[in-house]
Amino acid sequence: MRANRLRLALFALALSAAPVFAASDVAVEVKNESEPVLCAEKDNVTIKAISPEVRRFQIEAAHPAYIAGLIRDNWEADWTACDMTGDPVFAAVTPPRRVTFYESIEYWLVGYTFPTFWRPSDTTFKVGDRVEKGLHLVQLWKLGKDRSHELLVVYPQDGYWRARPMPPSQLAATAYGSSFLVGPIVQDGARPVVNIREIEFDPKTTSFKLSFKDGSNGTLKLEGVDENRMVLDVVLDRPVTGGNAFVALRSMYVTEGNNDVAHIAIREPGAKGWREEKLMPFTGGKATDIWMGRTTHSRHNTSSPDMVFRNFSKDPNPPARADKK
Repeated sequence: MRANRLRLALFALALSAAPVFAASDVAVEVKNESEPVLCAEKDNVTIKAISPEVRRFQIEAAHPAYIAGLIRDNWEADWTACDMTGDPVFAAVTPPRRVTFYESIEYWLVGYTFPTFWRPSDTTFKVGDRVEKGLHLVQLWKLGKDRSHELLVVYPQDGYWRARPMPPSQLAATAYGSSFLVGPIVQDGARPVVNIREIEFDPKTTSFKLSFKDGSNGTLKLEGVDENRMVLDVVLDRPVTGGNAFVALRSMYVTEGNNDVAHIAIREPGAKGWREEKLMPFTGGKATDIWMGRTTHSRHNTSSPDMVFRNFSKDPNPPARADKK
């Protein structure tokens, strides 16, 4: 049953990939830096993609294969066996607040400042002439058929993003699960981060311009979202070199029944099929597509999406769509 669900997810991925970009022209190194933990609220899963050539790629968040039969969700935090006393803490430079700093009929941005954060807060967020400083969390909301939905979040101060599709008809909302990092990924202590100087949102293209602290730039664009998946296009102005990753998944795994991601499948260059494995013992490899998700229900963030990294390319310019003449 689990194998069938994974194959359903991979089949859906194959169908969804074709109309947007051509197949990857770069095979990336996939590196697993995950480590076992007992705490379900600690990101112990790290899957990195490394290549000194990639300038463009896609990220997909897709509902798990079992979503159609899910009628009860669970996204309550589980602090069992968790000890966060050693985490760094920095007080916010401004009082905690919530601010809606962009709004249209279809989309709006909501920012939050928390009392503390684990890093200093010097990244700015910009929309037109509006500049917000020190925000710890920014949410992108979209108007749906009968209500609004939070679809995408970014933590500007450490570069973590989370994405999810529109919820299926039987659920009012779904959970976030895994996070991802985009850009020149470096270590801050034990945690991988992306150091961002400024994020600028362009409402006309539904895209985020990323100015990184190393002087490079990138763009993350919401290419499309529906009740099945969200697709994000990422373009970098130069490849990430020096053996550093340009995209990474951060997630949680405690047991097969308590995780946000449990399995990985990669398409290796020239292979006739997918290489499918449990994620924690995965030893890495070369891949043109990377799927990370679940094949059975977890009691933690049960509805959270599978994540896919794909369509890696040296060319920053996407090919013309088939429907364009």
